[in-house]
Amino acid sequence: MATDVRPGPLRVLVFGAALRAGSTNARLASLVARLITEAGADADLATMRDFDMPLYDGDAEEAGGIPAGALALHERMEGADALVISSPEYNASVPGILKNAIDWVSRVQPQAFKTKHALLVSASPSLVGGNRGLWALRVPLEHLGTRVYPDMFSLARSYDSFAEDGSLADPGHQQRLTETVEAFLKLVEADTRYVCLQRRWYEFLGDRSEAPITHRAEV
Repeated sequence: MATDVRPGPLRVLVFGAALRAGSTNARLASLVARLITEAGADADLATMRDFDMPLYDGDAEEAGGIPAGALALHERMEGADALVISSPEYNASVPGILKNAIDWVSRVQPQAFKTKHALLVSASPSLVGGNRGLWALRVPLEHLGTRVYPDMFSLARSYDSFAEDGSLADPGHQQRLTETVEAFLKLVEADTRYVCLQRRWYEFLGDRSEAPITHRAEV
């Protein structure tokens, strides 16, 4: 039966992957959440402190199950169409707390990372930004089936890159971030709301280009 009812706004989980209260990645996450809202989508802004969990231990999982923090993150992911992670770079790689969260959440079924769209951004005091950490972060996410957006945003010299209103001090950086967020949301909307337009740019082992969307291999 035909209907004129339109789907509600996209829902995007946004969080900064650092514990420090004054983290510039928390500020960048807040800015991205604001841009998402201005683009007409719903932003669910969170911090890593919302998802407290111990170091992954198979024995602990067997004895006590999945910790509450991991279950909470899984639930927030399941309720979102996409996620944005603003991650610092630790020693040219992924922060341990973020990798630990990914490891725990990957143990919860249904697998929340599979087919979820993700945009990766970073704020770093270095002159090269946090790009190396973001490239490292793509590895576990894409292994789990996450559709990681090709264009990442990395903010260098983050300690003096924010204006008083929370936007980026450099107009060019602000424009690029805005355009990246808007383009990401358009892709998410096309892929999650309009089945006839779903893209076939995914290249994961087990997928067949001629297979119906619903018959893709599941983890």
